[in-house]
Amino acid sequence: MEDVIDLKDVMERVQGDKELLCDLFDIFVEDFVGKRDQLNAAFERGDIKQFQMMSHALKGASGNISARQMHLNCIDLDAMGKKGDISGAKPMLSMLDRQFESLKGEMARLKKELVG
Repeated sequence: MEDVIDLKDVMERVQGDKELLCDLFDIFVEDFVGKRDQLNAAFERGDIKQFQMMSHALKGASGNISARQMHLNCIDLDAMGKKGDISGAKPMLSMLDRQFESLKGEMARLKKELVG
């Protein structure tokens, strides 16, 4: 599902190393959960600086694994933080959670396909 992960792009990033890609997927999932919790806490507190830092981190992480739709969503969240207005972020945060669930499923499928 190229709309979830651009496999061609991410394989170029890891120079075709399937095991490295699987490791990156595992690191992404572990890292995402903590950053997503921090992002939500910052949103609830109205902590714009922390919100922007966490959305920026997730933007980079999702870009590194070529998770296209999530990356675009994180770009928008990051921009909200930079502008100092996160009041409209709630639906985008919900979308981020749905994207993560889709991404986890796609990563699991790819891991089986790539390394068995």
